[in-house]
Amino acid sequence: MAEGYSKHYNMDSRPTVVSTPTGRRLSAWTGHLSLWTRRLTAGVAVLLMATACSTDPEFSAWPCRFVYDNGLHLDQTLATATNSMSRGIFCHITESVRQGAKYLVFTNSDGLSSTQRETAAESESHYKLGLSNGIIVGYQTFNTTPNGGFIAYDAQCPNCVRNGNSLGSSKYIIQMDHKGMATCPTCKRQYMLNNRGIVVNGGKDDHKLEQYALVNCTGPTGVVSVFSRQ
Repeated sequence: MAEGYSKHYNMDSRPTVVSTPTGRRLSAWTGHLSLWTRRLTAGVAVLLMATACSTDPEFSAWPCRFVYDNGLHLDQTLATATNSMSRGIFCHITESVRQGAKYLVFTNSDGLSSTQRETAAESESHYKLGLSNGIIVGYQTFNTTPNGGFIAYDAQCPNCVRNGNSLGSSKYIIQMDHKGMATCPTCKRQYMLNNRGIVVNGGKDDHKLEQYALVNCTGPTGVVSVFSRQ
């Protein structure tokens, strides 16, 4: 748990104090209900976008399935990219396994990094983080609609993947910088994260970053969800 958040976190999941013999049970029930409500709200928002986005060619058909409640973990790195008041910071999310346990690794465009062990429920949900275990989320500065400008990209260079007929490679993972640019270490193409992932130094037939259609964010200590249009 991020220490900086834990001292002040008293939001949605704060128990209600009830001065009755059954107060402790009611308090725990209230906390669970609040958590369930947060997840349900985020899920409904994603479903409402599905019809409009499912056939739009702008959005990626590459696989993605990710729902994460940062109210449980209070991860500082992820929080920097899910705050609409601090646009232009992006977070790369990947998954690792250590001694049988699953972890999520968060790295933002300012160089901050952190790791969170998945809960049992999260581990059993079997995340699919893009084409090759990596997505990037954050709030754009140039585009504020839809979703308030919140966007999710695949972390693979789309041009190298296509040119190499590949299912993804560590050689194609784009590298972010603090200016909101991302560069492929193989082809050296640069992508503008703050403007729909467009290519800034490529040819006319080059592809912009793969963008996921069904995304939602309810704040730094809220729920982040990213799904492909499939």
